[in-house]
Amino acid sequence: MNTDLLYYKLYRWYETGHRILPWRETTDPYRIWISEIILQQTRVAQGMQYYLRFVDRFPDVQTLAQATEDEVLRYWQGLGYYSRARNLHRAAQLIASTTGRVGGVIGTGTPSPEQVFRALLSMPGVGEYTAGAIASFAFNLPYPALDGNVYRVLARLYDCDIAFDTSLGKRHFHTLADQLLDRHNPRLFNSAIMEFGALYCTPQQPDCEVCPLQGFCLAYAHHTVPLLPVRKPRTTLRDRYLNYTVYLTPDRHTLIRQRTDNDIWKHLYEFPLVESDRLLPVSGIPVTDITHILSHQRLHARFHIEYVNTLPTIPDTITIPLSSLDDYALSRLTLKALETLLSLH
Repeated sequence: MNTDLLYYKLYRWYETGHRILPWRETTDPYRIWISEIILQQTRVAQGMQYYLRFVDRFPDVQTLAQATEDEVLRYWQGLGYYSRARNLHRAAQLIASTTGRVGGVIGTGTPSPEQVFRALLSMPGVGEYTAGAIASFAFNLPYPALDGNVYRVLARLYDCDIAFDTSLGKRHFHTLADQLLDRHNPRLFNSAIMEFGALYCTPQQPDCEVCPLQGFCLAYAHHTVPLLPVRKPRTTLRDRYLNYTVYLTPDRHTLIRQRTDNDIWKHLYEFPLVESDRLLPVSGIPVTDITHILSHQRLHARFHIEYVNTLPTIPDTITIPLSSLDDYALSRLTLKALETLLSLH
């Protein structure tokens, strides 16, 4: 493969084809780190508003480190996968501390290039992709950054039918990415190939006939583009049944509790819950039923309002005005149910 020609064609496309994104207009490792964590499980269009709001409130690593976890979770509310926010907070505290192993990488000071990648990998919530992205985008170091878009481009360029989300596949695709990487300008290369996968070499119906990389694409030559990339078989989802009661007094007070067990939505707030082997019948109205899919679980949730003169005594709950719910970090499922319930109320 003539990599110099591939770089030329890829960069020429990128010059006019890329989106203007705030994290692409900076080499600040802190802001790049925040954007990469947000975009791990979130589309760019949705993640943009959260990114801007997050860095406006927490403009640097010291501000994030000094915040409470509750506040960080509240600013993360709606993004889901809240362990990302908790890891961000823990990493920021580690960086800001004088004893932190990664002090200087995203905080203050300038580490030696040889230390950057391993230091980034030592941060909570940072894997090889995120470390490679920060190392290349912030420091222009020669590390590949393999997200889903890059896996798709590589699978088609090399006509590779190894499932990319297996241990073998990850090692194989990392080798391919490392071999293809433009070591003279890894920042530009990683930005360009990620954007190319996001906007041009799309999962469905890419315009292969006029693709600037068509001459390098083995999948195009072998007519296998629609079959790639290959994923491992999906994991069977576990079904859970969650029955929530929204108690509401005449003066519009309610009960909430904070999840403290090592389960989904740890440290987020919710209404009193009974988990069962099915959705339970209720007498209160209005009622809303929601099915919510997580990576390995299918949640069947029933929310209903129960009007009471006096709130019941339920362990581990607190009493709050309904109007103050915005002060607490709630799961996306609860937010969605509230929107429906209150429109019926």
